[in-house]
Amino acid sequence: MTVVPVAPATDVLVKNLLAASPDLVDTEFLRLVGALWKDGEATDEAVAAVPVLLAALAGADEDRQGRLALLLGLLAETEHAAGAGPITRAVRAGLGHCVPLLTHARPGGPLQLAALYLLSHLPEDREAILAAARETDLTPDDRTRLERCLQPLDPDDAVLGRVWPSPHEWQLGDDELAFDQDWIRSLTPQQLAATWSSDTRSVLAYTGAKALWALRHGTPTVVRDTSVHADARPQEPPAPRIEEFSRFADVLRCPACRGALSFGDNGAACGPCARSYPLPHGVLDLSAGAGDSHDDSDVLQNAAGLQGIGFHYENVLRPAFLRVMGQNWGGAVTPVDEDAYLTEQLAEVDGPVLDVAAGAGRWTAVVAEAAGDAGVLALDLIAPMLAGLRARLPEIATLRASALALPVADASLAAVNCWNALQALPDAKAAIDEIGRVLRPGGRLTLLTFRWASDPVYRYFQGAHAFPGSPDGIKLFETEQIHAWLRDAGLEPVSEKGPGTFVIVTAEKRPR
Repeated sequence: MTVVPVAPATDVLVKNLLAASPDLVDTEFLRLVGALWKDGEATDEAVAAVPVLLAALAGADEDRQGRLALLLGLLAETEHAAGAGPITRAVRAGLGHCVPLLTHARPGGPLQLAALYLLSHLPEDREAILAAARETDLTPDDRTRLERCLQPLDPDDAVLGRVWPSPHEWQLGDDELAFDQDWIRSLTPQQLAATWSSDTRSVLAYTGAKALWALRHGTPTVVRDTSVHADARPQEPPAPRIEEFSRFADVLRCPACRGALSFGDNGAACGPCARSYPLPHGVLDLSAGAGDSHDDSDVLQNAAGLQGIGFHYENVLRPAFLRVMGQNWGGAVTPVDEDAYLTEQLAEVDGPVLDVAAGAGRWTAVVAEAAGDAGVLALDLIAPMLAGLRARLPEIATLRASALALPVADASLAAVNCWNALQALPDAKAAIDEIGRVLRPGGRLTLLTFRWASDPVYRYFQGAHAFPGSPDGIKLFETEQIHAWLRDAGLEPVSEKGPGTFVIVTAEKRPR
């Protein structure tokens, strides 16, 4: 990177931020960001601008201090993959300006959160930062995120895939720890380092998104799911019963050739292509017929195989995911709201309903209650998730299959629910096309997913999260893109809402 003098425009932009009226602070902040940072990359002016930003901290109020700290963190993060470079060294030179932002700020307030994001990028100053943090009132989740981001990788004692949204929120038993140790030991040094770095970046993105929202809206609130479905870890699934599936003989099809299936005590078979499908633990496994295979490049898929992952997903991961992707830090969308929407939209469904990417069944239960006697099938690819679903909802026909090759006959379903899943699928358009294929005319799709934020900084934080199925970061959508996919699949939106960056849609299959 070429070091150039601070351009006069940068000096002016800093002064404009410091002098802006409250209603224009965010506008001036984004202008300053745009001069020094773009889509995760620093501009040529960034290195020389760091001392100016650090000096400006002294004369700024808490709101502007927080935004300056956030920008300094963004600039340091541009060197995350390659290791500390000139920008990080310039930030470290101003450590004496940065640590007081953490120690003197209101606990849990916007400035403290922004300081946490900035300081999380300075592992070379780990001891000094953690010593200051020990004298600071931090929540356990904020404290453990800071500690994890500053922690060096120890190949002999690495925790992978269990640090987001914070290490504090993962409480694993002995069997779970042993499971992790087995798959982590199987990684190459390159895989270990890459996954550690990806985990760190995801934690940084959570910290940054939380801080940015707080600077704009105030201290975040955490909404807990008080549903009885999320109270406890699931028990063992009940014994298999093929009757759960044979009653859907008119609906279920071979995912390889779409031939009719016959059902026996040990599973299902396709007459036309002679494939057979087993029934392990009461889940009809149709994944092989869709050509499903494990993606060896996605190390985090190992983490998704943890027994009991459904419990962690519903109680920890999913609420945190909605906060980040939906900008839901203020609880604008609660689980009660989601339940009410599904109940209203599916209350008059007459016929079979498929819950796609059902996970551990938290919303399958709501769909089943709303649809009444219509009959519900649940589908997912992650076997431990389905084990939890089957234990919770033994009356639901549970399928292991791909959302991109639904094992369902054309025009056979009255409704499909795809709730908080579209962004996790490898081909969103193909999934919507499949939903359009299996819905009968007048059939309904209920869909919850997320759009990209309108500003580049929050959008960066959304995309920086790596999860199973998206090791290179989440891929969200533009609303117009979703509408186009729905139209191409023969679906027409009839209800839509979207606080924050949520996209919540009901669409109906158009008559032929």
